[in-house]
Amino acid sequence: MALSQSDLMRLLESLRTADGVETIRVLCERILQELIEAEATEVIGAAQGAHSQKRTTWRNGHRDRLLTTQAGDLNLRIPKVRSGRSSPRCWSGVGGSTGRCSP
Repeated sequence: MALSQSDLMRLLESLRTADGVETIRVLCERILQELIEAEATEVIGAAQGAHSQKRTTWRNGHRDRLLTTQAGDLNLRIPKVRSGRSSPRCWSGVGGSTGRCSP
C-alpha cells in the first residue's frame, strides 16, 4: 500500500522534528499500520472502498489497540471485518482481549 503525497509530507515533517527514539517509534507505528492494512486488504480481497470480484467480506470499522514496544507505545488501528478473522496474523496469541499487546 503506497503512501499518498500528503502522508509522506506529514511523515517527513514528524521525522524532522522528532528526537531519535521518537523517530523510531513513529516509523515502527507507520510501518506496522501499513502492514496491518495490507493484510486486511489481502484477507478481504479488495482495498478499502474498492469493488472486486475477489471480495470475500467487507470492512466494518477499526479497533484501536496499543502495542507496547521498546521504542514506546504504538497506537494502531486494527480493521474489523464483517465475517472471518480480523486480527493480524502477527498478533495471534498475544495480548488477549485487553487491547494492550506486548509481543
